Amino acid sequence: MFDLRVINSVLNQMEEERGIKRERMLDAIEQALATAYKKEFGKRGQIIKADFDIATGTTSFNQIKIVVDENMVGSEGKPDQTEAKASSAFEGKNFDQESKPEFDEEKHILIKNAKLIKKDVVLGEELSFPLESKSNFSRIAAQTAKQVIVQKVREAEKEAALTEFGQKEGEIVTGHVQRFERGNLYVDLGQVTAVMPYDEQIPGERYRPGENIRSLLVSVEETPRGIFLKLSRAHPDFLDHLFAIEVPELQNGTVEVRVIAREAGSRSKIAVSTNDEHIDPVGSLVGQRGVRVSTVMGELGGEKIDIIEWSNDPIEFIEDSLSPAEVLDVSIISENKKEGGESRGHARVEVSPDQQSLAIGRGGQNVRLAAKLTGWKIDIFSAHGQELAGADGEGNVAITDETSDVDGNQVAEADVDTLENEQGTTTKDDLDPVAEDNKPTEDRDLAAPNRAEDNTVETPEKFDTLMAEAEAEAKPEDT
Repeated sequence: MFDLRVINSVLNQMEEERGIKRERMLDAIEQALATAYKKEFGKRGQIIKADFDIATGTTSFNQIKIVVDENMVGSEGKPDQTEAKASSAFEGKNFDQESKPEFDEEKHILIKNAKLIKKDVVLGEELSFPLESKSNFSRIAAQTAKQVIVQKVREAEKEAALTEFGQKEGEIVTGHVQRFERGNLYVDLGQVTAVMPYDEQIPGERYRPGENIRSLLVSVEETPRGIFLKLSRAHPDFLDHLFAIEVPELQNGTVEVRVIAREAGSRSKIAVSTNDEHIDPVGSLVGQRGVRVSTVMGELGGEKIDIIEWSNDPIEFIEDSLSPAEVLDVSIISENKKEGGESRGHARVEVSPDQQSLAIGRGGQNVRLAAKLTGWKIDIFSAHGQELAGADGEGNVAITDETSDVDGNQVAEADVDTLENEQGTTTKDDLDPVAEDNKPTEDRDLAAPNRAEDNTVETPEKFDTLMAEAEAEAKPEDT
């Protein structure tokens, strides 16, 4: 007899925690009992089915036989099809008939015999024949039944995970940090464990075991070893979904994110548009006093985000994409029209000397992201016509004659002095490591011409002389 209380408790727990329905678990138990019965008491070729009654805890076993005729299987007493096929080939005759399964009295029953049991029986129908009930299974049979149940549970978990997470692909999911292994981050999502590869992590982020983490479910794949869930926090769509959580205008479709260029953990540029002329798309993402964009930046560890408005005018779009730099002029060198009316090509941007560092960015990051955002190849030129940097739509940057300002931004060599004077930095001549006290004696004397040498007491005798003179001056004069 089975402990029905324990069985019901397990069934409820599996349904609540792992999402496996009771009917699926009961079917796994019945298949395990049938496998154990066949292992212990059955014959080769038998089809055994078990019916478990959860209300009473009793199990009934039945042997299943399939109704066939002579055309479906090899008839009793006839040679098998392999011998017939070899004989026909030897005689030079064609053997076009497909090979038929050999008749097995343990799993087949001829229709003429089946009609003696059931008059309205049809071909292919299954007939059940009761078997003697058994409950004393051996250890080997019990181990076989256990393996069947474990396998069925894994299959049920796999299907439940595919059903649940297959609908969440491309959305943000929340889990708990489980462990690090070879650079990969394993996240517990409840029923299954997902993997965040090293390339999909934000550089510089550190995660502690048990910590809550939000990430984008990039893909759900079925593998022989189970379900593989791939997560990402560096994907551009992760930024899009974070804004969708904070911005109601994105949820209802009033504001649309057109394109995102992102370097995870450092800086991103996002272009937005709206179909309502009364709504400011940029202000919708920024929020009142910047609360919306600040929330997203906090989730990304302080990643800088530039929000610009999408424009069909390539000149205006390129100019805005280079923000926060102010552009003097944008000229189109070549333009290629694509499907949907979008333009791609080569553009030349002219900036003033004080805006060169902002236009190029640290290591060319600003112009690189602008090229990714617009899809245009952008060349940065100074007001004097000198080429400073260039970036194509793939994010490849070439910087010419560059040096770094105090913030590490790339600027032209010819404009270093201008930039330093405007930022109040010192020149190279002022950075000589010669301290004031290490200057020559002549310089020290010139620097301090009013030095009072007679206030210096060099010997005790001179000190006594000075004291005597002071006492003499202090005595009253004779009248």
